[in-house]
Amino acid sequence: MTVATLERFTINFTITNLPYTSDLENPDSAKYNATQRVTATLLDRLLKESSIGPTFQGCVTTDFRYGPGSDRDQTRVDAVCTYSKEASAEPLDRVGLYHQVSNKTRGITQLGPYSLDKDSLYVNG
Repeated sequence: MTVATLERFTINFTITNLPYTSDLENPDSAKYNATQRVTATLLDRLLKESSIGPTFQGCVTTDFRYGPGSDRDQTRVDAVCTYSKEASAEPLDRVGLYHQVSNKTRGITQLGPYSLDKDSLYVNG
């Protein structure tokens, strides 16, 4: 019998049409919770259609930060995603997953209602 373990990876990207406000610093604010829900749902939908889809468990948005430097016109999103990995399975193909996410976001430009900074996507296994 093979044993599956839950493995995590992080995904980071910058949303260019979501200005960073103090609400996004406060996990109790309505805006934080709504944005967290929407970004996690969009990531879940996207990753369920990827090569890790069958083993994908879900993503949780863990942090919002302002854009590069101190650019408050943009919001950086940090999310932790979980998948089930069989002991015999290959390690996560971060490069492959990056390309799949890129393809499903129109070259890292669109995630649902959000516009993305095409140079901001980072997948860390």
